[in-house]
Amino acid sequence: MSSTTEVRVRRIYETPSPDDGKRVLVDRLWPRGVSKQAAQLDEWAKTVAPSDELRRWYGHDPAKFAEFKRRYASELADTDHEEAWHHLVTDAAQGVITLLTATKDLDRSEAAVLAERLAAR
Repeated sequence: MSSTTEVRVRRIYETPSPDDGKRVLVDRLWPRGVSKQAAQLDEWAKTVAPSDELRRWYGHDPAKFAEFKRRYASELADTDHEEAWHHLVTDAAQGVITLLTATKDLDRSEAAVLAERLAAR
């Protein structure tokens, strides 16, 4: 990834900013109460999101976050997620990218895990 790459994490309910760069929704489910027009997305990368099974197991329980990160990292390497992950890596290498999620706890979300992994590349 280039040194100019910046990965941001925001809630999809926040007003889009001109500084967002490429806006990518990384949730598997479409967020309630947000129209596609209001979201101003460049992409909906639902195939990079955690599986329904992992999402339900985690349930945004802070005590499970470390294990969620480990399991999600494993999922990103499987055949169901691998192509979507590599597409996200390519997008991030091209400049500012904002990963969007409906989750209230941004620090313990799949978007935060993805941002951390992208920054480490």
